[in-house]
This record gives sequence, C-alpha cells and structure tokens, in this order.
Amino acid sequence: MLNIVENRKIYFAISALTVGVAIMAISVYGFKEGIDFRGGTLWQFSISEHTPATAALEARMKNVLSLDELKMNRNAEGGFLARFNSISESQHQTFLTTLKNDYPTFEELSFSSIGPSVGEELRQKAFIAMILVLIGISLYIAHAFRKASYPVSSWKYGWVTLLTLFHDVAIPAGLLAYLGKHYGVEIDGNFVVALLVVVGFSVHDTIVVFDRIRENVVLRGHKENFNIVVNDSVNQTLARSINTSFTLILVLLALYFSGPETLHYFILTLLVGVTTGIYSSIFIASPLLIFFRGKGQT
Repeated sequence: MLNIVENRKIYFAISALTVGVAIMAISVYGFKEGIDFRGGTLWQFSISEHTPATAALEARMKNVLSLDELKMNRNAEGGFLARFNSISESQHQTFLTTLKNDYPTFEELSFSSIGPSVGEELRQKAFIAMILVLIGISLYIAHAFRKASYPVSSWKYGWVTLLTLFHDVAIPAGLLAYLGKHYGVEIDGNFVVALLVVVGFSVHDTIVVFDRIRENVVLRGHKENFNIVVNDSVNQTLARSINTSFTLILVLLALYFSGPETLHYFILTLLVGVTTGIYSSIFIASPLLIFFRGKGQT
C-alpha cells in the first residue's frame, strides 16, 4: 500500500514547480492564436497530378495571390492545408480560378474565413465558458458533499476540485504556449474543446476518490485518523483510476501517431491533460483535503 499522504509535500512540490513553469510560459510567450481567435482563412485542397513541393506552392501562392501571410502544410491524406489572412468570398473565387488554371487537378476540399471581430468574440466566449465550467463544477461538488462535512467542510471539497482542475488545465496550456513560441503551434477551437475534455475526465476521476473518502468516513465514524482514511481511500481506488486512464492513454497514443495532422495538437493536449489528471486525482486532490482540514481535527 502506497503511503501517499505521508509524502504529500513531495507531490505538492512537483505540482507547484510544474504549474509554475506552465504559468511562466503562458505569461512570457502567450498563445499563438489560430484563425478561430484572430481571424483568417483556412483552405484545404488537393492536387492529384504533378503535385508541387510545399515550399514551391507556398511561394507561388504568395506571389500570384499577393498574400501578406501564408502558412502551408501537408496533411496525412497528402492534401494541402493553407492558412492566411481573411479574405472575402469574391477574392476566394478569384483565388480558386487562378489555382485551377495553374494546376488542372486542383480540388478544393474545404474553405473557411473568419473576420477579426468574429475571432475576438469567439476568444472571449471560450474564456468565459472555461471559467464558468470550472466554477460550476466546484459549486456542484460542494453541494454534493454537503453531508460529508466532517472533518472537512463540503465547500472545501469544491475548492480542492477547483485547484486540481486549474492544475490539469494549466500544464497542457503552458506546453501549447511553449510550442507556439518555438514551433509555431497555433491554438484554436479544438484547443478549448480539449481543455474541457480534460476538465471532465479529471473531475470524474477526482470524484471517484472523494466519494470513497466520504463512504469510509461514514463507515468508520470519527474514531479513525482522517489521514489514514484518506490514504486508504486513495489506495482502494488506485487500480481503477490507473486502469481506466491507461486504456484512454493507449487510444490517444494511437490517434497521435496515426491520426490526421489537423488533430495532432488537439490529441497532444488531451494526452498531457489526461496524464496530469491522473497524477492530480491520486497525489494532489485527496492530500489537499488534509491540507485544508481544520486545525485540531484528526
């Protein structure tokens, strides 16, 4: 049996260091926003015959279409994915005609253009949605554990959940900030969705442990030391948490290495978030209950 409670200061130090680095990366680098948030055009197309090299096609489009900013990638299916500044529908049709003349086998797969004002609105709504989700989950847990108010008040369960969710969101967000600065990785709507999925997974795992703590407190009464109750509860749910999480990580790894390139960093965010969620639900959430326990209580 792991003595997680006894070594909680070590786990707290690891998390504090990791989250601190993540927050520093976000503060210093910020995020490289995709077209969802800053506005722009995402154009996916294929050229089946006499396919040009990516660099040559990018230079050709910049020259012929007079684009100020253009980023070109190949996707897993062999097509092209172009990102550039927002354009009107008339410009889109002009570009389409020009490229079809240059490359007879040119085929448009998808096209979307978002203006700067729409991107700003999406960014604000995404931020508000994330804050409301975190607060809503914390309030719900505080309400759900209202009957387990000894030796830890029910609102502290909610507060601890909020801290662990922040932990699980901050680390992948910091990674994306670092990748955006050094490798040009952009965040978009998928990034927000990934963080919300991480929040849902993390809170589910945390509630399983909290619920076992609540059951053991009721069964054992107030006679047994709360530290022992918490440690026993974490160990009782440890195998379930690891098995459930490990199967999910295997699926995400398979998608990461064989899935479409457009979802590459979406899956990476999930991988990092799920992994930190496993760590926080086992080594952070429950020991934090002891940290926030009232003085003089056992």
